[in-house]
Amino acid sequence: MNKMKRKKCGAVLLDYLLITLGVVIIASAVYFFLVPSHLVVGSISGLAIVITELTGVSMTVITMGLNVLFLLLGLIFVGKEFGIKTFYTSILLPVILGIWEYLFPDFTSIMEEPFLDMLCFCLFISIGQAILFCRNASSGGLDIAAKIVNKYFRLDLGVSLILCGTIVSLSAAFAYDIKTVVLGLLGTYLSGTVLDHILFGINSKKKVCIISKENDVIQDFVLHDLGSGATLYEAVGAFTNEVRQEIAVIVNKAEYSKLMAFISKTDENAFVTVYTVNEIIYRPKNL
Repeated sequence: MNKMKRKKCGAVLLDYLLITLGVVIIASAVYFFLVPSHLVVGSISGLAIVITELTGVSMTVITMGLNVLFLLLGLIFVGKEFGIKTFYTSILLPVILGIWEYLFPDFTSIMEEPFLDMLCFCLFISIGQAILFCRNASSGGLDIAAKIVNKYFRLDLGVSLILCGTIVSLSAAFAYDIKTVVLGLLGTYLSGTVLDHILFGINSKKKVCIISKENDVIQDFVLHDLGSGATLYEAVGAFTNEVRQEIAVIVNKAEYSKLMAFISKTDENAFVTVYTVNEIIYRPKNL
């Protein structure tokens, strides 16, 4: 029991360490690339920039207020775990922004070119968002709105972010010129596209279908060495009408390498087909 508790605590600690890393990346992308060039790429931080420009209120204060509003929506529409983790990120994000403001006051653009700042921002914020979404969290704000759209309309997270972010990007017209609006729209599209690309890469798994004379040995390896499940099918050869058993197993990248190495060693004549799987929906059994 103590071992199980330690394992659970370790998993929670890892969760929050990764979430913290994701928030630091996002806050850095906002402060060092988004703010200096006055870009309004679709995000709550972009909306905060517009409101700050119009009202003069600190961006940190505005970011906190907007995050609280969207946090309540996340708790209601997405779920408790997502809400608790997002509460943590919503508090942490403006704190890190405040730290950057204190350490680097009056920070100017690194690239000295809004377009290059926008490209860097899109890359780094997409990495941070991908880390958070993979841990069932978000940075708050429009990420919550995107998660709600993703949950109820089954759209990819990147597409959901593009839809929500476009509205924010258009708000830049109230404070900036048309160039800023166009850069914001382009950045919103790029960040959503990059996010989906990263998430598909992280979440993708391999479905491996195997027909072998050593099926029992391979099945035992899958169940006990990989700790994975498998599905058995009856396959009939078209030419010989011979009935064989096919093993279908879904594995991650690390497990895939181990499985293919074992198959190659066990039966070099095995017939193997491999498919890429981007999403798996199932209800785990209660053990």
